[in-house]
Parts: sequence; structure tokens; C-alpha cells
Amino acid sequence: MNVDRITEKLNILADAAKYDVSCASSGSKRKNENKGLGNASNGICHSYTEDGRCVSLLKILLTNHCIFDCAYCVSRKNNDIQRAAFTVQEVVDLTINFYRRNYIEGLFLSSGIFKDADYTMERLVRIAKKLRTEHKFNGYIHLKSIPGASDELMNEAGLYADRLSVNLEMPTEAGLKLLAPDKNQADMIKPMGYIRNAIIQRTEEKKLFKKAPIFAPAGQSTQVIIGATPENDNEVLHSANYFYKNFNLRRVYYSGYVPVLADSRLPALNTSVPMVRENRLYQADWLMRFYGFKVNEIVNDSQPNLDLDIDPKLSWAIRNMQAFPVNINKADLQMILRVPGIGLLSAQKIVKARMFGKLNWDQLKKMGVALNRAKYFVTCNSNEFERRDLTGSNIKQFILATSQSKYLKNTQVQLSLF
Repeated sequence: MNVDRITEKLNILADAAKYDVSCASSGSKRKNENKGLGNASNGICHSYTEDGRCVSLLKILLTNHCIFDCAYCVSRKNNDIQRAAFTVQEVVDLTINFYRRNYIEGLFLSSGIFKDADYTMERLVRIAKKLRTEHKFNGYIHLKSIPGASDELMNEAGLYADRLSVNLEMPTEAGLKLLAPDKNQADMIKPMGYIRNAIIQRTEEKKLFKKAPIFAPAGQSTQVIIGATPENDNEVLHSANYFYKNFNLRRVYYSGYVPVLADSRLPALNTSVPMVRENRLYQADWLMRFYGFKVNEIVNDSQPNLDLDIDPKLSWAIRNMQAFPVNINKADLQMILRVPGIGLLSAQKIVKARMFGKLNWDQLKKMGVALNRAKYFVTCNSNEFERRDLTGSNIKQFILATSQSKYLKNTQVQLSLF
């Protein structure tokens, strides 16, 4: 092995992979059997597991050569950059050697497209297969599925990978056509449909046959780039909601466009998407998936963009003051979840604890409720803090005056060409 050349490739292809943010994961419990290597656990790629551990993975591209010329991609074929490609065995050796040195606990592998989708996907699958069958590697493996790859390769990928994902890249088909005219959104949706159906089928088989092979146990995810095209938050979240409902996605990742290339179709090089917009989209996504909010409650045609000053739940509450105050000792769980400052775990604690007596402010605080927000929207077994004569705008100003957000510091406005 030429160590210097491998190191050079690693520097190039790890750097090229940094723009893909969809590497965090959960849901896989691949057990170590037959004295193999590693265990897939609840989190990956510098994420925190439920028990507080921080875990990491080797995150690289197989190659940054690509036949496509997507305006937003640093690896586009007409971009003058240093190119490199790993062999199948090089990626396998790197993964095993890094794992044995305790550098990583898994692999996140994506790739530019060599000749065509099948040619590239076949190599990704070979890497996962070698790790599983030859080295008995039981650590986490996340493979990026190549749009246009055959069903046979997608099926084999699901047998060896914990998670599969296909990047939608742009929130809408119109945005994709603008910046990547050689690509077709239908080619991206097809493998997502196959993965969804295969996961459902294998789940049913597992109910009948205990030793039926698992298929992508951590499910599938996708990533969309925001800010490179003119879609507003309403369009972005409706697109995400469609794929959640129709393809059983575990996660949609929102990646703020990083200006890396000069192109008349893209925002200027010296601007970037404010991090707070990316953060608000994740907060809205969380409300959709875990708090029972519908997309139209968060954003709609009359309010197409999320409020950057305050989080989406607080924004909804201020627009719907007629729903408050909520009696914390009587309201159902779904209504308590809509109160700003009350999270999922705190809401569940409230419902359980009030069975033993009426709750007051001190007890709510001990349960993790953020009283600086919640006090304007609830009543409890105490009159302290109650200010029922305040308007939504008054409440917003009070909360902003006492809040500090790292995302709002040095926020710059992205220049628009749209």
C-alpha cells in the first residue's frame, strides 16, 4: 500500500464529502456475532446517542469524478479541482484499520458517478459486502444510493447497509432542472420507492420467519439543499412532508447552500444561507414528525417563510392566541405539546405527574419546562407569572428580550438573484 498516495486520496475525498450532511443516524441494532468487529448502535458521525456517547464514522466519497455538471456541486465535471478515486479494497482496508485504532465506529460512503449509476453502485455494494462477509464487520454502514441504479443492486445494498439514502438535492423538480439539467427527479424517486417497499416486505417476512434477512434496518433518509434555488420554506416543508408520508423516510436533512462556485444561476460567492434558516427548518421538521403539527399550521401561502427571530412553535402560538391559556392540569397531551417551552419528554411527565395532584410552577420547572416561554401560555396551580392581557406581539418582545440564540448572532442576509 502506498501510504502517501492513500493519504492524499483521503484528504481529497474526505474534504469533498463534507457537503453531505445526512450522515447522522439512528435505529439500527446490528449485533456482533461470531466474534466479528464492532456493533451498530443508536448514533453515528459525531452524533450523541441516547446514553450520551459521541460516536463517529469514516465519511468519504469513493470518487469525486463525476459525469454530471450540477451547478451547486464542487465535484461537477467542469470544475477545475484535484480528482481522486479509491479502489474497493482501499476503502475496506481504511475502514477496518481505522476501526481497530478506535478512530471510527462506522462508515458513511457516497460517491460521484464514474461511468453510469450501475457501475458506481456496484462498487459501493462490493465495499459493504466485503466488510460484512469477509471481515465480519458489524459496525454502522450508511450507503448513498446512486439514482438510476438497478433494483438488483438496490436489493443487495439493503442487505449489507444499515441505512440507504438518495439525495433529492433540490426541494422541487423545477429547482433541479435549473441547476442540474442532466438529472431527472424521477430517477431519484424510483430507488426511494424500491427501498420503501423492500423495507415493508422484509418487515412482514421477519414476522413470519425469525431468521429472515434484515433490509436497511435504519431505514432511508434524504438531503435537500436550501438557498441555491428560490424555493421558500413553504415549498421546502411541503416537499419534505410528501416524502415522509409516501416513502417512510426516517429523516430529511436540510443543507444550507455553501457558495463554492461562480455561476449566474447561483447566489453570489460572498453570501451564504443564514444558519438560522437551516435551524428553523429542522425545528419545523421536528414539529411535523413528533408534535402533531401539520405543514399548513407552520407555513402556508400567506406566511411562506419561517420567522427567523423565533422558533416555529412560538410563532404558531403567537398567531393562535385564541387557543391559550392552556390549563396544564386538564389539557390533553396533544395540546400541551403545542405550548412553547414544553418538549416531548416534559409533556409526557406532566400527564403522568398530574395524576397524583395539581402541578405548580416549581414542579413544571423541575420537569424541564422552559418557564420563560411557557408562563405566557399556561395556567397551573399558581397565579404567579400570569399576564393574560398581553398580545402576541407583546409576548414576542418579552421573550426576545430575554433570549440568546447562537444562530442569530452575526446573521447575514443572503443576496438573492431570483
